Amino acid sequence: MAEIIRRSTGIAGLDLVLNGGVPPGTRIIISGSPLSGLELLAQQFWQAGEEGGTYLMLDAVPEEGMTDARGMDAAALAGAMQGERIVVDSLSTLITAWGIDAATRFVLEDTRGIIDRGANIVYLLYTNHHTPLEEARMMRAADVFIVLRHEIHGNEVERTLAVEKLKGGEVPQRVIPYHIIAKGLELSTTSRVV
Repeated sequence: MAEIIRRSTGIAGLDLVLNGGVPPGTRIIISGSPLSGLELLAQQFWQAGEEGGTYLMLDAVPEEGMTDARGMDAAALAGAMQGERIVVDSLSTLITAWGIDAATRFVLEDTRGIIDRGANIVYLLYTNHHTPLEEARMMRAADVFIVLRHEIHGNEVERTLAVEKLKGGEVPQRVIPYHIIAKGLELSTTSRVV
């Protein structure tokens, strides 16, 4: 059986956890709070590699190189998805604006041709913003589901990343600590032996 060539996430530690990166042609949902660094992870993915891609900004004024997708309908959004590395910031905005049925149809059906040609689409999903049913439907629609969590313990912030779903691969059996640094996310790839 031929080994799948994976696409780098742009984060060396995450690529290591994912056995080289994400499989081409997958729907990736990154879930977390607005302060967890999910936008940074998405930007690192978008800017990695030489394949090029599209960052569709629905939530704010787009930064340089991003596409202003505010107000686009499903057909315009799908038509704007160029290259191999596509980011939709955010899926939460689509669910709020269109409803869960239309957002699910967009993820699974309206973008099928983009997935079939081998591109990866990263969707950002904000925690504590949706009903449990909406979150479950998005989890089911994803090929890869990554959760960023942060907790405050006294005067320290603990940040962890968990890969909870991975199409065509084994889901890692541990959470991985990460840090937010100037250039984005950095994962700790060492494990303690107890």
